Amino acid sequence: MPFADISGHDRIIEVLRRSLRGGKTAHSYLFEGVPGCGRKKTALTLIQALFCTVLPDDACGACPSCRKIDGGNHPDIHLIAPLPDKRDISIEQLREMQHDLSLRPYEAPRKACIIDPAERMSVSAANSLLKTLEEPPGNALIILLTENAGLLLPTVRSRCQLIRFAPLSPEHMLSLLQLGGMGADTAALVAPMSGGSLQRAVELDNESLVARREAVLSRVSQLNIHQISTVFDAAEELSGNRDTTLELLDMLLSFYRDAVHLGAGSGEIVNRSVRPAIESIATRRSLRRNLELLERIYETKRDVQRNANPKLALDHLFMSMAGSSR
Repeated sequence: MPFADISGHDRIIEVLRRSLRGGKTAHSYLFEGVPGCGRKKTALTLIQALFCTVLPDDACGACPSCRKIDGGNHPDIHLIAPLPDKRDISIEQLREMQHDLSLRPYEAPRKACIIDPAERMSVSAANSLLKTLEEPPGNALIILLTENAGLLLPTVRSRCQLIRFAPLSPEHMLSLLQLGGMGADTAALVAPMSGGSLQRAVELDNESLVARREAVLSRVSQLNIHQISTVFDAAEELSGNRDTTLELLDMLLSFYRDAVHLGAGSGEIVNRSVRPAIESIATRRSLRRNLELLERIYETKRDVQRNANPKLALDHLFMSMAGSSR
């Protein structure tokens, strides 16, 4: 696939294409980003562009090498992941990969390897990789994919060129889902809940999301600091485990981003199917107050990600949301 098929990462694509044109690609890359944001697609396209026999800085998609990579059967690409019955990538897997990389390429000018997820390498496996990352045999290209570079050994990180992939924006997600054949209403529902991951957007349970969205909007509209039970009842009903609470907070972030857009005079919002409810949020408070609440929701999400108690975090958030309207 050509780089043009990768959405939402224009700056990264330009950096990679410039390195291809100048013949200055790194030996080892570390692509950091949420699964489904495009990091693996970019890794495969980079390798495809390196192997392409037609274009100097992109994949033509038509030459034999490009077609084999698209078909997942190019002999000079190695994909390393935990074995089906294992949690971690073992040292034996990496030793086999290192041996394969030391052999002459079958067809391409060099060999390439993608390790995904790199944070699942055992400590011994990661240590065994250090020399290979520093001096890959036969000028091989190694790309590590991870959700969090901080989970890798510092000695691994220091030997790779780090490229951070931002989560896909709701607008990009909406476009990609509709291009993939998802209906406009369904795409508008799941895009804000996906956390910037196309993979997660496709996996979301649409029916339960609709019910949960209605419950959230109903509870938020009833929050009243003079009736404190509305705060604690909302937190009790809507909280759950860490993942459920983070999903709720993503939903609230989506609602309040849209409310801020409306308050600032923009008519374009993501949650078009519940526009009246978003307009109610936008008009109930000043734009400045909605911006403050948007930041408060972000803070609550960070707290829950750091293992704060979900119920207590929502108690505090909903008390802020129930407060002054100005």
